[in-house]
Amino acid sequence: MIRLLVNFLVAVIDLLYKNRPYPRFYVLETVARVPYFAFLSVLHLYETVGAWRRADWLKVHFAESWNELHHLLIMESLGGNQRWPDRLLARSTAVFYYWIVVLLYAFSPRSAYYFMELVESHAFHTYDTFLKENEAELKAQPAPQVAINYYREGDLYMFDEFQTSHQLSERRPSVDNLYDVFVNIRDDESEHVKTMIACQHPDAQNTFKSPHSVPVLGR
Repeated sequence: MIRLLVNFLVAVIDLLYKNRPYPRFYVLETVARVPYFAFLSVLHLYETVGAWRRADWLKVHFAESWNELHHLLIMESLGGNQRWPDRLLARSTAVFYYWIVVLLYAFSPRSAYYFMELVESHAFHTYDTFLKENEAELKAQPAPQVAINYYREGDLYMFDEFQTSHQLSERRPSVDNLYDVFVNIRDDESEHVKTMIACQHPDAQNTFKSPHSVPVLGR
């Protein structure tokens, strides 16, 4: 059922935006932020009623939402949100998607993480294909300032926090042109996939830690 829902969402977006990559990415990134909002909402509810407190989960999922926000800002800077039908579709889908993930996460967190693993995996392959098909054109265009601000000059604590498969400060990507920007976004999606897989581990509630909670050699 989860695969069916994801495949349906992907098929509709791919059909509507077959030859319009930036609006397509705008819609995808608008929707991609929503599960992390849902995870945070349910986790805060659990903590409020005294069910359990997991600060590390809150830190990582907020950092993931912060990362997806900057993906969205990049797509907006490229003109992906210029048409109101695209904004309407993205936002209405996001609201619907939010409540689905809230309910799914409340009753079966592992299923919700699997759901998001599939979404992020699709995003990785989408950007990877886009890079292969448009390499020369993308390398000839400058990186948007919002991308430079995020990947080179922004809050690097937040950038490290969502990358649970890396040691701190291990990944410092180049942002010299638009091709680099999309490489970075693609690699971000790969990190999200790895985090979603880690969250599905049977003992994850006891063992999952944010990168800043794990001691780093030499620090």
